[in-house]
Amino acid sequence: MRAVVFHGVGDIRLDTVPDPVIEQPTDAVVRVTSSAICGTDLHMVRGTMPGMQPGTILGHEAVGMVEEVGRNVRNLRAGDRVLVPSTISCGYCVYCRAGYTAQCDTANPNGPLAGTAFYGGPKTSGPFNGLQAQYARTPLANASLLRLPDNVDDDRAILMSDIFPTGYFGAQLAEIKLGDTVAVFGAGPVGQFAIASAKLMGAGRVIAVDRVPSRLDMARAQGAEVVNFDEDDPVQTILELTGGIGVDRVIDAVGVDAQRAEQGPAANAQTGKGKFDEELSEIAPEQNVQDGQWKPGSGPSQVLQWAVKAVAKAGTVSVIGVYPMNDRFFPIGEAMNRNLSVKMGNCNHRSIVPRLVELVANGSFDPASILTHREPITNAIEAYQAFDKREPGWIKVKLEP
Repeated sequence: MRAVVFHGVGDIRLDTVPDPVIEQPTDAVVRVTSSAICGTDLHMVRGTMPGMQPGTILGHEAVGMVEEVGRNVRNLRAGDRVLVPSTISCGYCVYCRAGYTAQCDTANPNGPLAGTAFYGGPKTSGPFNGLQAQYARTPLANASLLRLPDNVDDDRAILMSDIFPTGYFGAQLAEIKLGDTVAVFGAGPVGQFAIASAKLMGAGRVIAVDRVPSRLDMARAQGAEVVNFDEDDPVQTILELTGGIGVDRVIDAVGVDAQRAEQGPAANAQTGKGKFDEELSEIAPEQNVQDGQWKPGSGPSQVLQWAVKAVAKAGTVSVIGVYPMNDRFFPIGEAMNRNLSVKMGNCNHRSIVPRLVELVANGSFDPASILTHREPITNAIEAYQAFDKREPGWIKVKLEP
C-alpha cells in the first residue's frame, strides 16, 4: 500500500509499505477512505516533537471501512464505516471509565505513566503507525473506533477525528459559561473549532488572534471579533475591547509554534535535510534546534505571555496547543499573582466524539466550512508543504487514498 512515511527531520516521503495485519485480538484493519494533515504532524516533520522513529507512517486522523476484526472485537464487523479517533483507549481502565481516555493506562506500550497513545507519533506515544495510508491497523478497536451514521459524510467525519474534538476540549478546559468573553489565540483548524465550540457553550463574545488574513476571515465569518497581531498589540487591543478588564477565558490553540512569533525567522537554521529545509529554517529558530531535534527556548512562548496578560483576574487559561515535553517555561508568577486557573492536556477524543457526531448528524452544527482542500494521497508531500507555509486559504487538508 501507499503511505506517508517519516524518514528524518524535514524528510517525509510517499512510500510503498506492507499492508497491515491483525496482531492482537482487539485489533481491526481499516481501509482508509479519508485521512488528513494536522498541525501536530508538522511538529514531527520539523523536529519540534522529538523521538520520531524513521519508517513510522504519519497521520492521526481517519475515516474508513472495517476490513477485518480480531476475535475480541465484538461490536464491529467487516463493512462497518467507522471514525478513527486520534488517541487510542481501552475502555476498561480507571481513566477511560472516568472519561480521561487520553490518559488510558493500557493503550501505550511504554507503560501507564507514559501518557497519551496516538497514531503516527514519536516513540513515547507507542509508537503506532499512522493513518495517512491506504490501510491501517487500529488497536483496541472495540473501545476506540466509532461507527458512523450514514448521513455524516467523510468531509464532515474527518473533522471529528481530531480537530473538532480538540477545539471542543479546549472550550471544556476553559470552563466557558453562558455570556463569557473568550479569546482564542490561533485561528488555524483547531482554533476555528475552539471558536465554534465556545459559541456552542454559550460564550457571549469570542475574540480570535492570528496573523494570517484567510484564517482571520474564517473566524470573522463565525462571528468572532478578530485581531491581527502583526497590526495591533493583541493584549492592549483585548483590554480596549473589554473595558480594561480582559477576557474571562483564554484558549491557547497555537502551542510551540508561537516561538515563531516571538523570535522570528532564522536564515540558516540547520535542522535536517529533505523537502522541508526552507520551511524548517523559518519555523524553528537556529537557537532552538540542536542535532536535528528541538530544544526549549529561553522563556515562555509568546502566546502564553499574551494569554496570562489578556485574561481577567481569576480567569481561566486553557492550553491545547502542542508543546514538547522538554519545554519548561510558563509565566507562573504572574499567573499566580492574578489568581488564574490554568488547565491543559491532550484531548479525550473517545469521550467527546460521540456528542459531536450527534450534533453533526442531527443538523445542529455543520463543520464542513473548515475543510478547505481535498487532495489525493499522491499529492501528500506538496500538500504538506503548502499547509506548512500557511499559504492563503489552506486551513484543513483532507487526503483521499
